[in-house]
Amino acid sequence: MRFDQKRRGFITLVGGAATSWALAAAAQQPKVPTIGVLVRGSPGWQRFWRLFPEGLRELGYIEGQNIRFELRSDQRQSSRSPELAAELVRLKVDVIVTWFTPAATAAKQATREIPIVMALAGNPVETGLVESLARPGGNITGMAGMGAELAGKSVEIIRDMLPSAHRVAALANAPDPFAKPFIEKIRLAGETTGITIDPIMIHSAEELDAAFTAMEKEWPDAVIVQPSLPTKRAAELALRYRIPAASIVRGFVEEGGLISYFAAEADMYRRAAVLVDKVLKGARPADLPIEQPTRFELVINLKTAKALSITLPPAMLSRADELIE
Repeated sequence: MRFDQKRRGFITLVGGAATSWALAAAAQQPKVPTIGVLVRGSPGWQRFWRLFPEGLRELGYIEGQNIRFELRSDQRQSSRSPELAAELVRLKVDVIVTWFTPAATAAKQATREIPIVMALAGNPVETGLVESLARPGGNITGMAGMGAELAGKSVEIIRDMLPSAHRVAALANAPDPFAKPFIEKIRLAGETTGITIDPIMIHSAEELDAAFTAMEKEWPDAVIVQPSLPTKRAAELALRYRIPAASIVRGFVEEGGLISYFAAEADMYRRAAVLVDKVLKGARPADLPIEQPTRFELVINLKTAKALSITLPPAMLSRADELIE
């Protein structure tokens, strides 16, 4: 009996020690940071989701070892973004990375404490996301895609490609805060080039087809599509109505649009990874200036040009960074 008591005491002692050791070991395990990722389900997000993690791997972050991801997509329904952002906040992620302006806006509305890094957002000062590029303030930093400026530049590219063009329609996604600077820069470019700009505000995806039908009253020579709209459908409609179409994301030209002029994405997403690394190491977003791209790319879909019976000037062909055949 006395032996059994000693044995039980020994087992209790060993079990308690093992538990203590386990707890001590767990306490010594470094916390694996979690990155919440919120994307607009527009064309190109898969490319972002390939290049951004690559940028983190170059900095030594390996998923499942010293980093975790929580990815959320609005699946092209901007109305879902606020709840998805709130979900990431409830998960207590260490940083939220956003792709496209609606995602960044939703994240900002969801939290003032969790750091937010924009992998791509159009004109964040004009859309009210940050106070300034040099001193963003608050909990947001990241990459400004210069999308509105690129949309304005697209007007010049259309003029060079189609010298006879005198009217360009601009399809803007009304609920997206980026719609305002997007239209403004296109209008300014129209004044500079002598091209009339017809802004068309799209309030829901269902309005897109009707917008193209309405163009029959006064055909534009080309159309520029805001990338947070259903761009694949816009490219299809532009081809059906035989209207040259442009946008400012690579995915658009891959879906059948005529031209895309955009910031070099690989550079931007790798820089976003660098900013995430700085935040995870203790930097405050308010102290990290918003960065802008320095390299841009022009891609032309030759198959679409042929379908539209457009003969591209040799200078335009040599100017393109890539030709899709």
